[in-house]
Amino acid sequence: MADFTHFNEQARAKMVDITEKKETARRAIAHSSIQMNKQVYENIVQNKNKKGDVLAVAQVAGIMASKQTSGLIPMCHPIPISGVDVKFDWEEVDNDMYELLIDAEVKTVGSTGVEMEALTAASITALTVYDMCKAVDKGMIIGQTYLLEKSGGKSGDYKRG
Repeated sequence: MADFTHFNEQARAKMVDITEKKETARRAIAHSSIQMNKQVYENIVQNKNKKGDVLAVAQVAGIMASKQTSGLIPMCHPIPISGVDVKFDWEEVDNDMYELLIDAEVKTVGSTGVEMEALTAASITALTVYDMCKAVDKGMIIGQTYLLEKSGGKSGDYKRG
């Protein structure tokens, strides 16, 4: 169990003690995506969705979710988030399918990283798009969600290869 930091000497779950960790500027960017048919895509880009501006709502949902991460994931520390940005890009998969690419960036100055906050933001952003558009297409596909990069902290920088 020595390699698992979230277990105590009794092999039971614990929150890692970060008391002695140095405060540094930390940043993480996570990626997710959601594929949809042409009708959903056009509704979003032409702002014709009956529930409102899909990207605006999803962006706010992602930001809000990042701030709730410690309440959702049991061993995450509540941290002071200094900035969150959710960005979108479109990719045409084929003539009838489109993919919304989502990148969520989270920043803090603290004793622990913001990878989980960025991953939560990206995930909830994609889920919000699904929720707002499911009346038109229940077959949307939420894609892989992963950490693109992180900086700061004892473990140093990471950039997905």
